[in-house]
Amino acid sequence: MENKRIQTDALVIGSGLAGIFAALKIADKHAVMLLTKKGLTDSNSYNAQGGIASVTTDTDSFEKHTQDTLLAGAGLCDKKAVQQIIHSGPEQINKIVQLGVHFTKRSEIETTNKNADEYDLGKEGGHSKRRVLHVGDITGRHLEETLIERCKEHKNITILENHMAVDLIVSKKLDLPGKNRSMGAYILDCKTNSVHTFLSNTVVLATGGAGKVYLYTTNPDVASGDGIAMGYRAYAEIANMEFFQFHPTCLYHPDAKSFLISEAVRGEGAVLKKRHGNKYIEFMHKYHKLESLAPRDIVARAIDRELKNGGEECVYLDITHHKKTFLKRRFPNIYDKCLEYGIDMSTDMIPVVPAAHYCCGGIKTDVNGVTGINGFYAIGEVACTGLHGANRLASNSLLEALVTADNASKHLIETNPTIPKEDFNNVNSWNPGNAVDSDEQVVISHNWDEIRHFMWDYVGIFRTKKRLERAKHRVRNIRQEIEQYYWNFNITPDLIELRNIASLAEMIIDSASARKESRGLHYNADYPKTNDEKMKCFSSIIKHKIL
Repeated sequence: MENKRIQTDALVIGSGLAGIFAALKIADKHAVMLLTKKGLTDSNSYNAQGGIASVTTDTDSFEKHTQDTLLAGAGLCDKKAVQQIIHSGPEQINKIVQLGVHFTKRSEIETTNKNADEYDLGKEGGHSKRRVLHVGDITGRHLEETLIERCKEHKNITILENHMAVDLIVSKKLDLPGKNRSMGAYILDCKTNSVHTFLSNTVVLATGGAGKVYLYTTNPDVASGDGIAMGYRAYAEIANMEFFQFHPTCLYHPDAKSFLISEAVRGEGAVLKKRHGNKYIEFMHKYHKLESLAPRDIVARAIDRELKNGGEECVYLDITHHKKTFLKRRFPNIYDKCLEYGIDMSTDMIPVVPAAHYCCGGIKTDVNGVTGINGFYAIGEVACTGLHGANRLASNSLLEALVTADNASKHLIETNPTIPKEDFNNVNSWNPGNAVDSDEQVVISHNWDEIRHFMWDYVGIFRTKKRLERAKHRVRNIRQEIEQYYWNFNITPDLIELRNIASLAEMIIDSASARKESRGLHYNADYPKTNDEKMKCFSSIIKHKIL
């Protein structure tokens, strides 16, 4: 197949909320190519149920939202970044409402409410106030569908689905003089199996999460940490990878694949219970004063401990005190999905278990998405701005996606970086060398399964020094095998993802091993206490390791 050279002003990789919002904003001034490795709606953003945390009422304040975020982040948030992002919330809400987003009003939930025209605000774990704007329990779907429609209407945006980024093109790899700068990316057309060279003055990376590095996850299959791994190979700084958030309440059913029961269900009064003989009893009072509405790291660890101590396979969410009419209005998607599996939320408790959910670490950036590489921006879950610290406060992620996308677009337009044509001439087209098609697909599937299993067993909610050492030994051997395999055979989407999750797994293991304490989402039984004196800092991995 022909390997093309394609040039554009700005290349946006990823079609979650951060990517599509950035594409819309950049397109007002520049030609944009928006690439996504599968369909436009294959993203964590599309599956987001809860909503967007933002201050929108007189009874709330930026100070309260900031304090809740800092408290959840366990001392590792960047306070300035937290304040900048939270203060930008109302402005971003207004912008997406003008683009056609319709948040649920009180009149749609409680028809007799005297404040029917106000937004129906949800409350989630760690929040001291109701401040989560939502669209029923399909907030992400509505946001994505609305903004994707705006992208399709924009004359300056070219959308390419089924185009998967292989590697970023940076000047450092080309031995060009001066500071490392972005020049584009090698992109695999998944339908033709051709790798094309996309040249661009700027690259905005918005590839989302990395939950597929773990055996059990709420994330869709596309969340394989591609952007973080590519940034790492391009010499970007990676920070806080030990802080991987496990959502406490993933639906536990043999036929349900990674279906999330939103934290908003607990925000409306659902209580966690465990089986105790013939009874079901509450247990969260033993772990936190907020009980079932405690921050996610505390709830996930509490559930994990109760399951291990009791030998049960799941715990239960009980929201049966609400009427069916309320539950169907407030949680239409969750109600219908549970009903598919024979669970009526109004009369039955919902069986749940923790699952890998959100990566608080990523490519280190400021609130403008600026990395240490000129012309290269990272926004959304792929980035680490310092907002989340050691633990993400519920529904802050969509807020961060909007704010950083808007900020990055403004910064890109104001700085207007351009690359001389002669420098682009130094970029070689993709050359597969002597690679051939593989007849050993089992190598990919076996290594993929092994990584996800040992990450779950050794580098999950509960860690020890010995478990991390075992994981490090295994991932090192697998990475060496994968790198050899990668250069001997023609690449496929599965091979690219395997290479990326192996790299990601090693980053998580290295970061977790370096943190000799327990903080936020990182719990090590050999270092159970928090050590502010030595460890109250971001962890980071700067240099790409050459195998």
